[in-house]
Order: sequence, then C-alpha cells, then structure tokens
Amino acid sequence: MRIVFMGTPDFAVPALLAICEAGHEVLAVYTQPPREAGRGMNLRKSPVHEAAEEAGLPVLTPATLKAPGEAKSFGAIGADAAVVVAYGLILPNDILDSPPRGVFNIHASLLPHWRGAAPINRAVMAGDSVSGVSIIRLTEGLDAGPVCLSGRVKIGPEMTAGELHDALAPLGAELMVKALAALEEGQLSCRPQNDAAATYAPKLDPREMRINWRLPSRDVHDRIRGLSPHPGAWFEIERGGKRERIKVLRSAVAKGAGPAGTLLDDKLTIACGKGAVRLTEVQRAGKKPMPADEFLRGVKLKTGTVLA
Repeated sequence: MRIVFMGTPDFAVPALLAICEAGHEVLAVYTQPPREAGRGMNLRKSPVHEAAEEAGLPVLTPATLKAPGEAKSFGAIGADAAVVVAYGLILPNDILDSPPRGVFNIHASLLPHWRGAAPINRAVMAGDSVSGVSIIRLTEGLDAGPVCLSGRVKIGPEMTAGELHDALAPLGAELMVKALAALEEGQLSCRPQNDAAATYAPKLDPREMRINWRLPSRDVHDRIRGLSPHPGAWFEIERGGKRERIKVLRSAVAKGAGPAGTLLDDKLTIACGKGAVRLTEVQRAGKKPMPADEFLRGVKLKTGTVLA
C-alpha cells in the first residue's frame, strides 16, 4: 500500500524500517523539526528523520499540522493509510479523515491501560508485571481508538523503562506490519476499547525525578527503574559546601531500617520509609554511569549521612 509514516523518536524507527521491508511504498515521512541539543546546542535531526534520509525517503518537518494548508498538503500525497508512532503532534480531524483506509498508531501499552504520553515509564513506576503494545485505529480521543492487534511483554522486577522500551519497539513494528497486511486484504478487525477501564499515563513531571526516600522501598525501587535511563531519578549530596546531583540508574530492594534517606552501610544502602534500597548503578553530572563501588571510591560518604 501507499503509506505516510509519522514518528519522531528511536522507538518509531523499527516500525518505519519494517514497513519499508514489507514492501509498502512510504510516500512521505513526517517527523518533528530538528532541535537544539548537546553542549554546542547544534540542531539535531530526530532518529526517524535520520533513518528516513538513510532510506532515501522524503521527509517533512512541519512545526504544527494545524497551520492553513497542512491538511491539503497531506491529502495531496495520496496515501492509502497513515502510520503514527510517537510523532508528538496532534493530528487534526481533517488529517485523520484523509487516508481512505485510515490512520493507525502503535501505542506502548495494553489499552485501555495507560493511555497518554508516558505509558512505558508509568507501567514500570507502578510496578506492573506485564506491558505490551496495541495497534489502534486513531480517532479524535486520546488513545481511545479501536484496538486492532496487541502483544504482551513481561516486566521483570528489575527491568528498567529503557529495557521495556527496547522490547516493545520491535514488537510494535512486527504487529504493525501484520495489521497493514490484514488491512490490505480487507481482513483487519478492530474492537472498541472499554473506556470505563481506562487508566492514564500523564507526561512525566520534573518534580517526580527527585527520589522521595519516605516512600516504601519497593516504591522507591520502581520509581528508579521506571525513570531509567531517561530522564533519571536523582538525589543530592553535599561536597565542599556545594550540592551535587546524583542520578540513579539501577537499584535493588534491600534489608535495613532507619530514618528515611539515611546511608546504612558502605554499599550505598539507603533507608526508606519502610525497608531500604541498595543503589547499584549511579551517574554523576557530566560523567558516565558507574557501579556503586566505583562511585564510592571517588565520593566518600559516611554511614549515617542523610541524603537529600
């Protein structure tokens, strides 16, 4: 079929490549405009932008799809269907209604659970034992369209959001190719969601990144892995009269008790509101991630220190 692909981050790249490999004709790739990034604040193309250019596909980077003429330009492409994967822009109704065979989306949860912007992070932060991807036909409501296909992935007790992301991206690509094949044959069946069972995954708030040691140890652990590797949970230590932020990438629930935030030993075991966690991988500002023992060789912390 003739496809328009719309996506931005690396999560969307496997789907773009799989659609091309399946023999569909990708007429255009929509992605977010290049953004300033890095120390030099140079303009950086999105992962989808780079992948599309490498594949020789035409790329469009409108700042909004609501501007006059955007819907007309989209319709003039003449696609049979559109595929949307973490694009980041709202699709107006006139674009949703344009492709004759519909607009389809890969959503990183088992809908109607975790509708919204951060389903991967929220699933891990909540301590869920299973996640997945859903292929839906896009409608006006937030991730509320009918579900065409879905697939499940187990979330292990130590799995991070980054690891879940890497498991879901290829699964979503595989299912989207299956959905397009069924659509082409006129055999794609989609079922309405149960709106009453919906839960929501709002965008991550910077205030959630600071570790709250007063929470139970399991909640602290789930928060750490649910924010790893990006944007990262963090705490602060005082060194030389200055505050230094330490990002935590991995942890483990541990035995121990004491006032919340207190360093209990020389292995980075921290007391929580109930129980304790041991920090196993951390990252100092401007440094690479490192194991806890390596961190402690360079940063001397006394047992009994209270972490902020």
